[in-house]
Amino acid sequence: MEHRFAQYIRIIGKGKTGRRSLTVDEAQAAMDHILAGDIEQVQLGAFLMVLRVKEESAEEIAGFVMACRASINKAMIEDMILPDLDWPSYAGKKRQPPWFILTALLLAQSGYRIFMHGSSGHTTNRLYTETVLTELGINPADSWNDCQQQLTSRNFSYLPLEKFCPELQQIIDLRPLLGLRSPVHTLVRLLNPLGADTSLQSVFHPAYSDTHHQAARLLGQKNAAVFKGEGGEVECRPYADIAVKRIYQQQTDHYSIKRTLSQAEEIPVGSKVLTALWEENESNPQGLETVLATTAVALHTMGVREDFQSAKEQARQLWENRNATIN
Repeated sequence: MEHRFAQYIRIIGKGKTGRRSLTVDEAQAAMDHILAGDIEQVQLGAFLMVLRVKEESAEEIAGFVMACRASINKAMIEDMILPDLDWPSYAGKKRQPPWFILTALLLAQSGYRIFMHGSSGHTTNRLYTETVLTELGINPADSWNDCQQQLTSRNFSYLPLEKFCPELQQIIDLRPLLGLRSPVHTLVRLLNPLGADTSLQSVFHPAYSDTHHQAARLLGQKNAAVFKGEGGEVECRPYADIAVKRIYQQQTDHYSIKRTLSQAEEIPVGSKVLTALWEENESNPQGLETVLATTAVALHTMGVREDFQSAKEQARQLWENRNATIN
């Protein structure tokens, strides 16, 4: 007798003319099986890699996210606080410092509740957000209760994926075994587990922006921004022109951010440069420009300012009025 999960592998893998993408409902049902653990590991590997080669559709990603949210909600505490901004951080940094962390902390100090979630260690030679936050003296949350307390006390919380959806973390951890990223690396960026009105998403390749954008619309995301960030993280690159796809009040638009620097400067990847910039121990024009531009994208996406330029002016004001220390 055929295994009940086999149908989903067949739908996406039945040759060039026979295959098709899953519908939203089919994708949700397939992910339900995966999260329940009632499939064989060989089926999981086949499913993930066929999707990787085919390239996942917006409908598939939306269906996967719906299933994951339903699973996550079962363990959610009642009356969980609603953040202003959902910030996925799953790529890790390799070539540039994680300046985006300063943006998140700046927004938090300015009164916006920021919920960040991510994972660590799935790719070698990368610096992950959880490590940097710990070095800065900011402890990641260990549970939804911790997250609630941190959002209440300091407007910022980082919760590792393994703490709220370990099944997805286990799939991400298969990368060294499979040799490739899987669709899970895409869907976690759209999880928004606390249902924030605004979500920021970064892609490794501009071609994936449309898929993220369309999936966010299918999920009913109120406000969102998608762009190619540095190293796959939500971080502007001041030495490159950036195309941003935006959803605001569930209406779509797009805009461009022109480069302000001619080229990228090589800067050590670590937490020390973040502290140095925040406390003004040393000048770093590239780091500051990155923080201000990324802050502006966040403010514009939340609707705090009507355009990117005025949002950037406000970002500079927030920076000038920041606390003396990061934490």
